[in-house]
Amino acid sequence: MIFIFQIAAEISYWDLLLKGGWLMYPLFLLSFIAVFIFFDRFFYLRGQKHADAGFFDRLKELVKDGKVDAALALCSASNSSESRIMKKGIQNLGKPLRDIHEQMEMEGKLEVYKYEGNVYFLGVIAGVAPMMGFIGTISGVIKIFYNISLADNISISLISGGLYEKLITSGVGLSIGIIAYVAYHYLNNRINKLVQKWEYQSVRFIDLINNN
Repeated sequence: MIFIFQIAAEISYWDLLLKGGWLMYPLFLLSFIAVFIFFDRFFYLRGQKHADAGFFDRLKELVKDGKVDAALALCSASNSSESRIMKKGIQNLGKPLRDIHEQMEMEGKLEVYKYEGNVYFLGVIAGVAPMMGFIGTISGVIKIFYNISLADNISISLISGGLYEKLITSGVGLSIGIIAYVAYHYLNNRINKLVQKWEYQSVRFIDLINNN
């Protein structure tokens, strides 16, 4: 046991990772892209302004009283995704309810695009990274059998050398894939909660116009 730890201490984790071969470089690139996208979207979502609790009640009173300009000013002052969607509805007052709803939906989709950004690529990385790792493992197995075909005898060192190097690639690929998968669904879950909130507010706004 002591002997194993002594060998492990002689090799740094970085050197061990580099033994995975040339496929480690695109995997490092994928990990960097995944981390960048996650933190970019995370801080973007965190920094977005949200309408306060009494925003819709104030907007409701202004619309009921026919104070369209004041309602538009309130939406502009709030400057949030919810207020921009509501503002689009107010700007189309007088049109059929179906048209108003469609305009608000289009504005909502634009807001979703802003929030999503490049989150889609996290899902791509979650699928690509493990496959790249498996390619490394297959490449290592091919290398092992090729070396066996050239050698006069089979030795443990001949087999283990190529195998452990490529298992590193597989392990790193799976790790990156799992992290990207979790990050992708975490961000999507946050965005979906916001979308549900916008949809709820939009339905309330349409009901308000319909009953006004």
